Amino acid sequence: MSDLADEYRLDYFEKEGFERLTCGTCGDHFWTRDASRETCGEPPCAEYGFIDDPGFEETLSLEEMRETFLSFFEERDHGRVDPYPVAANRWRDDVLLTQASIYDFQPHVTTGQSPPPSNPLVVSQPCIRMQDIDNVGKTGRHTMAFEMGGHHAFNADEGAGYAYEGEVYWKEETVQYCVELFEELGVDSSELTLIEDVWVGGGNAGPCFEVIYQGLELATLVFMQFEQDPDGDYEMKDGNSYSEMDRRVVDTGYGIERWTWMSQGTPTVYEAIYPEMIEFLRDNAGLDYTDEEDEIVFRAAKLAGHMDIDEAEDVEAARDTMAEQLGVETARLVELMEPLEDIYAIADHSRTLAYMLGDGIVPSNVGTGYLARMVLRRTKRLVDTVGVDAPLDELVDMQADRLGYDNRDTIRDIVRTEVEKYRETLDRGGRKVRQLADDYAEKDEPIPVQELIELYDSHGIQPDMVAEIAAERGVDVDVPDNFYGLVADRHGGGQAFEEDATVPHEKRLDELPETDRLYYEDQQRMEFEAVVLEVFDREDGDYDVVLDQTMFYPEGGGQPPDHGTISTDDVTGEVTDVQVHGGVIVHTCDEDPGTGEFVRGQVDATRRRRLMRHHTATHVVIHSARQVLGEHVRQAGAQKGTDSSRIDIRHYESISREQVKEIEHRANEIVMDNAAVTQEWPDRHEAEKAHGFDLYQGGIPTGEQIRLIHVADDVQACGGTHVGRTGDIGAIKLLNTERIQDGVIRLTFAAGDAAIDATHEIEDALYETAELYDVATEDVPDTAARFFDEWKARGKEIEDLKEQLAEARASGGGDSEEIEVADTTAVVQRIDADMDELRAQANAVVDQGSIAVLGSGASGAQFVVAVPDGVAVNAGEVVGELAGRVGGGGGGPSDFAQGGGPDADKLDDALADAPEILRQVANA
Repeated sequence: MSDLADEYRLDYFEKEGFERLTCGTCGDHFWTRDASRETCGEPPCAEYGFIDDPGFEETLSLEEMRETFLSFFEERDHGRVDPYPVAANRWRDDVLLTQASIYDFQPHVTTGQSPPPSNPLVVSQPCIRMQDIDNVGKTGRHTMAFEMGGHHAFNADEGAGYAYEGEVYWKEETVQYCVELFEELGVDSSELTLIEDVWVGGGNAGPCFEVIYQGLELATLVFMQFEQDPDGDYEMKDGNSYSEMDRRVVDTGYGIERWTWMSQGTPTVYEAIYPEMIEFLRDNAGLDYTDEEDEIVFRAAKLAGHMDIDEAEDVEAARDTMAEQLGVETARLVELMEPLEDIYAIADHSRTLAYMLGDGIVPSNVGTGYLARMVLRRTKRLVDTVGVDAPLDELVDMQADRLGYDNRDTIRDIVRTEVEKYRETLDRGGRKVRQLADDYAEKDEPIPVQELIELYDSHGIQPDMVAEIAAERGVDVDVPDNFYGLVADRHGGGQAFEEDATVPHEKRLDELPETDRLYYEDQQRMEFEAVVLEVFDREDGDYDVVLDQTMFYPEGGGQPPDHGTISTDDVTGEVTDVQVHGGVIVHTCDEDPGTGEFVRGQVDATRRRRLMRHHTATHVVIHSARQVLGEHVRQAGAQKGTDSSRIDIRHYESISREQVKEIEHRANEIVMDNAAVTQEWPDRHEAEKAHGFDLYQGGIPTGEQIRLIHVADDVQACGGTHVGRTGDIGAIKLLNTERIQDGVIRLTFAAGDAAIDATHEIEDALYETAELYDVATEDVPDTAARFFDEWKARGKEIEDLKEQLAEARASGGGDSEEIEVADTTAVVQRIDADMDELRAQANAVVDQGSIAVLGSGASGAQFVVAVPDGVAVNAGEVVGELAGRVGGGGGGPSDFAQGGGPDADKLDDALADAPEILRQVANA
């Protein structure tokens, strides 16, 4: 396998006097102008050199540093691009959160399918890296939310057929730009080190430089030039082989927060980027240090680079080392640092939540919603632990205000709702933890990590809370330092959407030309003519037919396929399914029209028009829902039908009946306005710039141009078929709303004649009920309420009578046998009643101080055994013995148990054995 040593040797280095050295501590290779340098300059090989001694000539705020970065590259002919949302699954189907600026341009641009919005370009992209969550606060430099400044250039070989071609710039210019930016900020470039590394991710790889200044990594310069290939010549650190691509992408990452920190020289990055919030939190929590304590904290900050949970094998050992170097006890260092670390984490997590909720992520149990909930609950726990007396929604709002979000009321409402849900979850989960701790106390084992993760996943219980409860029961809990990273890994990987199913005849279909889609030219037309390009035999006896053009809409975007017929002069076949593979549309037909034949296609007009109404109504309903519930509402899934359709929306609380009526009212106003429904095919980037990523409600299209559907004020990227005007929908009726999972509400509705049919079904049910009650339809609700109240009253009366009967029997009514067991009277009795009555009488017997052994043959053979407090008889054991005699089983606690079996003929014999069973159990 080839190595990459030559990839790092640049003409720029030779020209500017950089030398390749080896770090005497870690062994990494690096480039520097200082030939006497002995280490790579990065912790733990070196310490920070800028704390209280800023590394830049000018002190800059985060906003000023961002503008400095963007302007620097704009002046060098880079197009400035607006940042994308932090929810990357809004435009990508393989990841959840935006973790780097290059995510904005994957996969369409990096694969060459679409042109970049500018080439070269520069962007300052908000990112969230959940894997850093356990480092936040401890290292002094890690933030879970951060801005990655990226300048990118997309290069491709001439004639390769990509959306962009030619060389923009590559390694030489990238390194030169980086050094020049440092120099513009007053840095002596001889103090820089560029450490050689290899970047691997998403099937691509390339050499990279980590740029270090005064102990802090400020930039990473990645040169994406390899793709995974089992026959490739390059083996990377992930163990896979790679080969050269005919595309080359400059992928750089500048940590804007770290550059800001470098300009200010504060003890940690948090004081540099959250100065007002850190001061507020410290004052609110009463965190006030003496001058001596401040000095310890300040000196510890310089060593904090050693506290990296990803790299330090043992955080406690790292703290011991720091304490030794500072000349203080480890316990004293922890006492001073942990509250401050919590404050830092609260500030960072609040910004993370502001980004997530501001960009429309709704907390839930899956995907990005789960990650938002995890951050929120961890932040709430930190707030409570450190003693901050401020509502969490206020803290998040402080960051949302600073970030300029205009949906702050919704953000606060979501946080308040989630905090209340968390309280309810803790109440339920606390009982689960105590039970679990008792189980492991019996085993004399610590509670393992997997149990902690499951407790967090299922009940939201933080690991330190588990440790507190377990300690009360003498049980150890080993909480890993990267606990939240492990939880995030469990939910942050994998695809955000399902993969396409395998397509039959795939290889041959790939060779066929794309089908001309006539339904986009005229959605009202139902007839067409075409030529058969290929016919494939299916295993079920039908045929898959490929035409050169078609009016049949293939299944996609939640819309079912069209049905209809394909005819020649000799044969007519029914089309029962239509699917698309790549750009080729495949029609499933029950007849073979013959390859090369000229055919006539006829779409089932009734079915198509119903689907068109429902698809257009889907746009109208989600638009109306956003108007009523808030702009955070986004589609989580949809399925159109002919009789009804459904759309799943992301929303953080239940929808009231009044809100349902308001959504329906607004939807039908749009219908009555009879607005035109139009389509256009704009450039992808222009569409995103004009309408944002709310375009992608129902899926993520590919290509340079995307199809937009305008329905009144609603604009969505959509490939479905639609009516010509909203009035053609006819009417929209919301049939049902239900919460299908936490954070997702399903709206079921019908449109057009299907809405009338659905209304008739509801009316029919109402009229039938009115006839059954023999009242007018308007009196049905009051009548139903009266019947229900009477039914409940009679049920209560029956229960009271059962209890009175039980008391009467317990006082001597009915045949029973009384024996003495364990210094107590035991009543053995057969009562052929239901289990409720059996339990009631058992309780009545126990109330009189006696043991109850009751049997019933009303449904098989059933037993109830109840024992008064302090009596040495185990009810569960007695029931087990009795139930075994009738071919069944049972059990329960020592004071009350029930069971039974199918053999009712042996009930009396079992009860006859009850006295002996009682004596055996009592003497055991």
